[in-house]
Amino acid sequence: MALVNEQFLKLPGSYLFADIARKVAAYREAHPGRDIIRLGIGDVTLPLPQVSIEAMHRAVDEMADSRTFHGYGPEQGYGFLIEAIIRGDYEPRGISLKPGEVFVSDGAKSDTGNIGDILSRDNVVAVTDPVYPVYVDSNVMGGRAGELGGDGRWSGLCYLPCTADNAFVPALPDRKVDVVYLCYPNNPTGTTLTRGQLKQWVDYALANDVLIMFDSAYEAFISEDDVPHSIYEIEGARRCAIEFRSFSKTAGFTGVRCGYTVVPEEVTARLADGTRAALNPLWNRRQCTKFNGASYITQRGAEAIYTPEGRRQVREHIDYYMANARAMREGLKAAGIEAWGGVNAPYVWLKTPAGVGSWQFFEQMLDRAGVVSTPGAGFGPSGEGYIRLSAFGKQEDCREAMARLRRWLG
Repeated sequence: MALVNEQFLKLPGSYLFADIARKVAAYREAHPGRDIIRLGIGDVTLPLPQVSIEAMHRAVDEMADSRTFHGYGPEQGYGFLIEAIIRGDYEPRGISLKPGEVFVSDGAKSDTGNIGDILSRDNVVAVTDPVYPVYVDSNVMGGRAGELGGDGRWSGLCYLPCTADNAFVPALPDRKVDVVYLCYPNNPTGTTLTRGQLKQWVDYALANDVLIMFDSAYEAFISEDDVPHSIYEIEGARRCAIEFRSFSKTAGFTGVRCGYTVVPEEVTARLADGTRAALNPLWNRRQCTKFNGASYITQRGAEAIYTPEGRRQVREHIDYYMANARAMREGLKAAGIEAWGGVNAPYVWLKTPAGVGSWQFFEQMLDRAGVVSTPGAGFGPSGEGYIRLSAFGKQEDCREAMARLRRWLG
């Protein structure tokens, strides 16, 4: 008799963004012809950079010729992309990586969800709150979250609240934890940690034998000098941190799928007998078993963004989305709404009116302004009373959305 992983049965019925899609679809059906502006999901709207398109066309042509055809590639990624990542993303910041420490994948979401495969279910996990849902849900699936309480918190997780009261800077855990997830620039709040604040986390991890899962998928949007782009800019981080990155938002690869994870050779974790094991070979073994690698065509497209012209085109895309974020911050201010983010990240985190819950405000914004947002409560208990807006829409849509909000709330 087959038995199911009963941890899956503990999860809410569907993923946050599936819930939103269902609600929006029901609204559209009830209001045919209503013009709806989608600023909820963090999906890009600009096409791929031209350099990536051209590189992928060349790669397709290679696949059409038996002399240049590529079948299965390395599970860790092709050397040409790994070298481009090291030279383009890390060496300019004084960070030295070995090719064997970089693992190309089909996206940061996959890797942040799958990294738990190499960790014991006995680990105590800490998450910032609000938090990207994948961190929590994947640990529920892995049996590390305990039971869901009536307050929306899982009994086995350590929550680190990030609200306006603490300037969205999480406090260090007040109890023993083994793993902590940090996402900076943050999704959903759009806020960041300074170099000094991130150093506190690295020092804490080294002193308390804690593994940091550092999601820096939005590092390319950083504009302020004192905000680190990589956790490895902090001394000692190679011994305690795994870093995740994505081409989805920087190069528009949301539909193409490509990202990478850095697992330094020095990072280790304890075995039951008290000895230690390096995590790099374990992640390599996991990938070789469960993953056949991102496609050759995709990786050639990703490699192209590291050329001078590729960097220029990606910068244009980032500037486009950050202009949206700036317009949204200004529009919300004009509407009398308190908001954060949108300076080093393509998300704006806004406070709902007093006494109005996140889902209630989501529904009001959809009905009265025709704008789709993301309820903060969907990111965790501390997200209640907040709404996330994405700056990845078209510029004319973002401007129109803010005009609608001013008319509605003004």
